[in-house]
Amino acid sequence: MIRRLLARPTGVFAVVVLTLLVVLAVVSLFWTPQDPFRTDPFHQWESPSPVHWFGTDASGRDIASYLLAGTGTTVLVAIGSGVIASAVGIVLTAIGSLTARWVREGTAVLLDILVAFPTLLTAMLLTAIFGGSLGVVIVSVGLSFGVTIARVARGEIRRIARSDYVTAARASGVGGAGVLFRHLVPNAAPLFTVQLSLAMATAVLAEAGLSYLGYGAGSNTASWGSLLSDLQTYIGVHPWSATWPGAAIALVVAALSLLGDAVRDATDPRLTTNDRAANGRGPAAPTGASDPAATSTGVTA
Repeated sequence: MIRRLLARPTGVFAVVVLTLLVVLAVVSLFWTPQDPFRTDPFHQWESPSPVHWFGTDASGRDIASYLLAGTGTTVLVAIGSGVIASAVGIVLTAIGSLTARWVREGTAVLLDILVAFPTLLTAMLLTAIFGGSLGVVIVSVGLSFGVTIARVARGEIRRIARSDYVTAARASGVGGAGVLFRHLVPNAAPLFTVQLSLAMATAVLAEAGLSYLGYGAGSNTASWGSLLSDLQTYIGVHPWSATWPGAAIALVVAALSLLGDAVRDATDPRLTTNDRAANGRGPAAPTGASDPAATSTGVTA
């Protein structure tokens, strides 16, 4: 699967960017070029140099050091929100697909209501109530996107639940949990992968947006969004300074979004069969077969 993933340009781009992000996050735990929170009024708005790689801001902070320290926050938000969104999505999907009819219909109505609230708006509401902190941002984004995952996956899970092999598994005595984790979730993995990558990308964007608006991780935590908020005030005078955090956010969000598509393409049996046929190693998949994961991705977008 790794070989098929890296055979796609989008997969290579996503893997390289995200690997570099994780490496920088680990490095930032032990080393940064300067103290990311140290202000120096005698070195305001310095241009990029060997001492200050990306220059300094209005308070004399080293922009490169602050960006490097912010990679840890970005990785933590992406992974934490992704784990919570996956757990919430799987639980709600199971309730909406494997329970009694009245429970399924009630869950469907609830999901339709909850999904109407945008992720960023929900996160802003919860951070306004419980205060701005990294934990609140992670939980709020994870819960909000978990609802989206459940709504998108509901139809695919119900389709798989009506398949012959699931019926046979139930007839052989396999319980609901066994059916869910041994048959439903593995067969819906491409769909969940795409949605999980979108959840992580949304989490990074939401954390940056909340920090930009002052609802984010707090003043004691390095955040790309808060740095962008500080620098955009002076963008007319020092336009190069705001380029760095903006580019970092855009690059990571793009990599996470493309990773889901690349993993789906590498694991989808129809697309894998067509790849083998294109290389002369096997027959192509029948034309006209629909791709549930791709269809669901289109609905999400």
